[in-house]
Amino acid sequence: MSAARSVRPALMMLAVYFLSTWAGVAAVQAQGAVPDITLSCDQPQPIDVYPGATRSSLINCRLENPTIHQEKVRITIQAGVLAVSGPASLSVGGGSEVPFQVMVRAELRAPEGQHQVTISAEVTMANGVPVTSDPQSYNIMAIIRQFSRLRVASEVAFLQLRPKVDYNLIFDVYNDGNAMDRFNIEVQNYDELNDEGFQLSIPLVSVEIESMAPPEKIRVQMRTPKNQGWTDKYYSLQFKATSEYSVRTEGIPNYQIQTMTIYIRGVYLPGFEFIGTMMMTALAAAAFAGRTSRESDDESELVELDSRIF
Repeated sequence: MSAARSVRPALMMLAVYFLSTWAGVAAVQAQGAVPDITLSCDQPQPIDVYPGATRSSLINCRLENPTIHQEKVRITIQAGVLAVSGPASLSVGGGSEVPFQVMVRAELRAPEGQHQVTISAEVTMANGVPVTSDPQSYNIMAIIRQFSRLRVASEVAFLQLRPKVDYNLIFDVYNDGNAMDRFNIEVQNYDELNDEGFQLSIPLVSVEIESMAPPEKIRVQMRTPKNQGWTDKYYSLQFKATSEYSVRTEGIPNYQIQTMTIYIRGVYLPGFEFIGTMMMTALAAAAFAGRTSRESDDESELVELDSRIF
């Protein structure tokens, strides 16, 4: 009997709780309106992900309560690879509107592209009473904006060559941006070097490179000056690569210049190559004749030695 008496108060408390809950729900329904919420959001600004950028953007949203109830609304956010932050729940009075913000954040140097962000709102309580409702969702496209970034390198920074020598210079162009880009190639001080007697040619004047791909090797064909007489002079060649995307979209050309020092030392005379060839031929002939003469002398000495022995 004592056990039954101890259980009765607990059962009575549960009954009162369920009756009060049922009464609250009934009161909500009796007021003639089903708990509801309206969600709307604005398109955010594109996200910049270049080094030094905030890499984030804000989404401005609003919750509108068309009913007469005081509602508690649960907020859920899905954004795929993007990091997000925002309120977990909000209270919205009957017939009122509450603004809130959701922040989306991308990784450094994230690839250019679009990502869908889904924001959902669901009424969980009305006038302090737990309720169920269909969630309202809003889809937004978060755009990661392209940026240009490049590097230029050369296999050597200093060259020593003779006059009138053909040589291929090799330069590496890297795309450190977050999307494919085209790079325009040139020798910035071409006219200056041309006036000094250099002959320069670039077979590839522009090249497309994928983001973070291995460097594209650019060849510059060069013939050193053939100014008559002795040359002992330093020259500077300035190889330049410019992002076409930066010129077309960013408004400020993004370029890199790699400087190479070229030291020309030697003599050039018209027809010197032919004279040099003749001299080499004559020297070779003289060397061969000297060798033959020495061999003949050696043979004579051997014959004389044999005669003495016998």
